[in-house]
Amino acid sequence: MDTTTLRREAACRVSGALDTAFLRALCEPVRADILTRMIQIGRADVATIAAPFDQDRSVISRHLQILRDAGVVFADQDGRHVYYEIDGPAVLARLRSLTLEIGALVATCCPGPGGRP
Repeated sequence: MDTTTLRREAACRVSGALDTAFLRALCEPVRADILTRMIQIGRADVATIAAPFDQDRSVISRHLQILRDAGVVFADQDGRHVYYEIDGPAVLARLRSLTLEIGALVATCCPGPGGRP
């Protein structure tokens, strides 16, 4: 396979790996702040998570839903309360997978200073 074809295939794989709901969920500044708060307080309901933020609880709740849909947090219900917690093992697995995918492409597309594919 020629270099142009290898690079084109590598570009498609990287694009697919980077264009995910997981990374989009993590790159929003408010969601990063929410995750920081959750690291500080642990398992908590929306009211507790939202307390220091200027946004309404409903906005924080929508951000939590995006994080949940992306597999960054999980929720469990206790009566009428929903509690959120970061899914550490899932986040770690996703980041490891992404790192492996990009690592496999480095030799093909971007070997760094002094390297040649």
